[in-house]
Amino acid sequence: MKLYLAGPMSGYENDNKFEFYVTALELRAQYRDHIIINPAVLPSGLEQHEYMDICCAMVRACEGIVLLEGWECSLGATAEYYLAKKLGKKVFSVEGDILIALEP
Repeated sequence: MKLYLAGPMSGYENDNKFEFYVTALELRAQYRDHIIINPAVLPSGLEQHEYMDICCAMVRACEGIVLLEGWECSLGATAEYYLAKKLGKKVFSVEGDILIALEP
């Protein structure tokens, strides 16, 4: 299964990349048959609308979305959540290195 990581980045130290990288590593170790799509690997310097264009394409390419802590306070992550929901993707949260299904 291809899973997209969605969470807050803007306004966080180093764009919250540490949280994204750690979560991606933990999930890749626990779920070796899954492909974890991490938007934190995108280069610095793009405009917000350019990041969203790329990230929405990533969401569309996945079967599910994984919501990181604080996602509901991020305009980008909430947009990704609603896109995933509209497209019928599976929605998960993560506790430690375990995926928790929030919606089918």
